Amino acid sequence: MFSPKGPSLRELTVQALSSVERGYDLLAPKFDHTPFRTPDAVLDATADALRPLGPFGQGLDVCCGTGAGMRVLRPLCQGRITGVDFSAGMLAQARRAHPEAEWVRADVRDLRFAGDFDLAVSFGALGHFLPAERPALFAGVYRALRPGGLFAFPIGAPQPATSPWYWALLGFDLAMRVRNAVWRPPFVMYYRTCPLHAVRDDLSAAGFTVTTAPLTALGRREDGSPRYGLVLARRPGAS
Repeated sequence: MFSPKGPSLRELTVQALSSVERGYDLLAPKFDHTPFRTPDAVLDATADALRPLGPFGQGLDVCCGTGAGMRVLRPLCQGRITGVDFSAGMLAQARRAHPEAEWVRADVRDLRFAGDFDLAVSFGALGHFLPAERPALFAGVYRALRPGGLFAFPIGAPQPATSPWYWALLGFDLAMRVRNAVWRPPFVMYYRTCPLHAVRDDLSAAGFTVTTAPLTALGRREDGSPRYGLVLARRPGAS
């Protein structure tokens, strides 16, 4: 799962026993050599799905990490592109890799942007927010967008109980719950706390109009349904 340039088991253990912010600061120099970095195939499929909806003006990557989302924003946005994250270590890596972008350190549960962006994206971040925290996150993204602005992110289809991945993800989440019950500070990272129906409800409550689009380039499940979909949450108003 990890390349030779990735973190050692000891480094991963230290990260997992840290806070989310400190853990990602520690992991940042090797993050792009782990399976936690969003694959290029997912980024490219997202960009392809968004292209007919653009072009866009200014773009924002929410929970940008080391800046992989710039692969989506750069060709789609005609204005400035910005990444926001609360890990200084991840932002340092992003700044080195993408010096043309702007980088902001902030807690995305309390975003201070106001009507600045036409497109916001996020990749692999929802599991770092407990369900009770999603309303603040989505409200901040809503404020950051101009009327007619779009918030887009890929989301995987639920795994059937017959899939080994179903049990692997369930086991991971249970292990994290035990870890957080007995160890402080907590490290919030769950795979099963953001089902599509709950995410849609929270986005709608924040004021978004929500649709989804299949990302068929990423393959289909045995029943023929797409493995991934793209959530398209639009702030109502002039486009």
